[in-house]
Amino acid sequence: MLFSVSDSAAMVSYSASGLYTSLIYKNMTTPVYTTLKGKATQISSSPFLDDSSGSEEEDSSRSSSRTSESDTRSRSGPSSPRALKRGVSVSSVASESDYAIPPDAYSADLECSQPEQKLPKTCSSSSENGKNEPLEKSGYLLKMSGKVKTWKRRWFVLKGGELLYYKSPSDVIRKPQGHIELSASSSIVRGDNKQTVQLTTEKHTYYLTADSPNILEEWIKVLQNVLRVQAANPLCLQPEGKPTAKGLLTKVKHGYSKRVWCTLVGKILYYFRSQEDKFPLGQIKLWEAKVEEVDRSCDSDEDYEASGRCLLSTHYTIVIHPKDQGPTYLLIGSKHEKDAWLYHLTVAAGSNNVNVGSEFEQLVCKLLNIEGEPSSQIWRHPTLCHSKEGILSPLTTLPSEALQTEAIKLFKTCQLFINAAVDSPAIDYHISLAQSALQVCLTHPELQNEICCQLIKQTRRRQPQNQPGPLQGWQLLALCVGLFLPHHPFLWLLQLHLKRNADSRTEFGKYAIYCQRCVERTQQNGDREARPSRMEILSTLLRNPYHHSLPFSIPVHFMNGIYQVVGFDASTTVEEFLNTLNQDTGMRKPAQSGFALFTDDPSGRDLEHCLQGNIKICDIISKWEQASKEQQPGKCEGTRTVRLTYKNRLYFSMQARGETDREKLLLLYQTNDQIINGLFPLNKDLALEMAALLAQVEIGDFERPFSTPAGHVTNQCKANQNLKQVIEKFYPKRYRDGCSEEQLRQLYQRLSTRWMALRGHSAADCVRIYLTVARKWPFFGAKLFFAKPIAPSSSGNTFVWLAIHENGLSILEYTSMRLMVSYVYKSLMTFGGYQDDFMVVINTHSKDRPTEKLLFAMAKPKILEITLLIASYINNFFQQKAAFHHLSAPALLSARTPGPHARANGSQPLLSNSRPTKGPTLL
Repeated sequence: MLFSVSDSAAMVSYSASGLYTSLIYKNMTTPVYTTLKGKATQISSSPFLDDSSGSEEEDSSRSSSRTSESDTRSRSGPSSPRALKRGVSVSSVASESDYAIPPDAYSADLECSQPEQKLPKTCSSSSENGKNEPLEKSGYLLKMSGKVKTWKRRWFVLKGGELLYYKSPSDVIRKPQGHIELSASSSIVRGDNKQTVQLTTEKHTYYLTADSPNILEEWIKVLQNVLRVQAANPLCLQPEGKPTAKGLLTKVKHGYSKRVWCTLVGKILYYFRSQEDKFPLGQIKLWEAKVEEVDRSCDSDEDYEASGRCLLSTHYTIVIHPKDQGPTYLLIGSKHEKDAWLYHLTVAAGSNNVNVGSEFEQLVCKLLNIEGEPSSQIWRHPTLCHSKEGILSPLTTLPSEALQTEAIKLFKTCQLFINAAVDSPAIDYHISLAQSALQVCLTHPELQNEICCQLIKQTRRRQPQNQPGPLQGWQLLALCVGLFLPHHPFLWLLQLHLKRNADSRTEFGKYAIYCQRCVERTQQNGDREARPSRMEILSTLLRNPYHHSLPFSIPVHFMNGIYQVVGFDASTTVEEFLNTLNQDTGMRKPAQSGFALFTDDPSGRDLEHCLQGNIKICDIISKWEQASKEQQPGKCEGTRTVRLTYKNRLYFSMQARGETDREKLLLLYQTNDQIINGLFPLNKDLALEMAALLAQVEIGDFERPFSTPAGHVTNQCKANQNLKQVIEKFYPKRYRDGCSEEQLRQLYQRLSTRWMALRGHSAADCVRIYLTVARKWPFFGAKLFFAKPIAPSSSGNTFVWLAIHENGLSILEYTSMRLMVSYVYKSLMTFGGYQDDFMVVINTHSKDRPTEKLLFAMAKPKILEITLLIASYINNFFQQKAAFHHLSAPALLSARTPGPHARANGSQPLLSNSRPTKGPTLL
């Protein structure tokens, strides 16, 4: 199962990139990232497969645009417009590597005399079909001034959907003289001559002239691309951007017919070349347009006849006639589809026509016309009220017979859920019904309006007028609106229905109030991706969620063995969940602390998955549950649930000063976990000192056996038991394995001596001492990955540790953990999956060999983890740089204390303090 995730700005501390790689529970794949202008950008969602990604023999245009087939498709996304540019960098042409470096993958920071040379002339957005469409440009244009109407030469910069202009290129670092905001409603019209263009926005009309017709054409092309992106924005970015209807139709206008993919979003009909296209060919604004079905027998429109006559016998036809524009005809293949389009287009046009749509839809339209007048007899119509019998046809207009059949089945499922009494021992019957009904609606979004209307109907009694329907109908409605909401006008009907039934004195009324909360939260955070989990359904059925502002809860485990129960609702995101957790436990936000939330793997394997800030907690639980059933069918059915762990993922030495007591304690236990598993270098004496400190923190003063004859044996046993427990929990496995009984007895004796020396020290004091000692290792806080270098490599053919830390990637010797070589993040050009291995492409700054490709054999899940971790560190540093750009250089220098491993790449002297030979005196 995978969680589809997009970037969350507030959770930069562990954001992998602008486009976060999906969190995968099976079919795990590793992305590839490149470093662009100090930021890690994903260029492929899967590993590179071979060396044919372009090489030094190829010409520059090929090497700049080719990586692999899968890359091209994966480049459309929030971070892709800056990902690949048409120009090729000097270093990528001169590269001796057999891997093609994307253009501008790293900047050589060349000193440029003119600021405009540093600014990309065009910045491409890769569309799904692989064409690069420039979205940024800069250059001189003549602009007609507003007051004097004279032409003034200005330097224009098109960036981020905005057109800024300055007196000259050297002024780009200053405030612009003005800016032109571009939106979906902006338009471009060529002037009479071939060098002038008229740009109309919502507020103003601008006249611009280029130095030549060719330059003007370049500008027009880029501006049109930007406007297309702006037009597509509602589809991707806004909550109301969920399509009401979509499908492949034939559009006829001015005698020309074209097969297009149509999407109705709000009051605008967008049409695309294909379903995969991200940028629409155009749009039709429907508000107050005339929408009607064409009577084919008496049609006489010349434009339509010219191309549509041959299709009349097999197609239904709808005409859209916007105000002050010519008509557009839509040719539709089936009656069901035509009915659905006619209804949705009519509603979008704001028409009060009560003759389109199903009987239910027509009644809703009548209610809308009278603004839901409570005393109206329409409310008592049997179609709007609870029904014991099944329905013969769907309540809403659906585009196919298969969906109509599914809608009737859906009603039967809802009836079974509502009418069968909830029996605690056999509650899985209701869980199964709810999950199957809501999964069908997630798979077929066209049924989401349908199920909401069915549940509104089934929670309304006809007699007496205001009595609500069965309680279990309200429970299913509560689960439903936590997942998705219906479109207008059914959302209006739902909100009115909830408002009329909301009453804190009755069980029904409490569920109605809870549903109102769910509607608000779903509007705020958007739809869910997965059906409700067993936990969510149980909580909703067995206790009225009205009584809890956060009706669900789950334990979050910490490294010291304790847990914190955290509440959440159906729409809570990881980011919101962490805010609650941090407040409850006295910890800083993840951006400062570097802590992150992890889940275990549903397969039971020793893997963990870091969660991104905008995934919903309920989706995580549900997808984990589904994956667990698939991977371990029949095993502990219904009892296994996801385990959430909160621990440090990114360690920032600059942030150590602000650490809270809880953070210090958790860092101590996380370091101990590394020590006992052999991921931290220390000798036997120091390991014993550290174990004694942990014993003092966890157990307190060591109680030596009393010499009284009566209690001596008992106290001796308790003391030995404590010593044995401390050795097992806090002493490295590699040092205790294979010890004889006599050696263990001596170990207990030495531990008791050190532990007794700590008598009277508080837990906080011991935590401070422990962390002070641990931080002497330069790679404290780093995550270590076991790897085998693949030749040719300077690391030889032995095993190594790859240490990922705030300053870069370091390679450590396997046995001694001494530093072999370090690479700062600036020198990492590309990293990620390469076939079944982990790849890092290094910029060596050498004339003879400008790049070096390192390959390491690693466990597949670890390749994904290390790739995302490197990307997170790079992007966190990028965010910090942006946040602290106003600090002076001395302030930055004093705030940052780089460790010995923060130097440039290359061999470095072995660290003398990486493996102490004597245990230091700690007190």
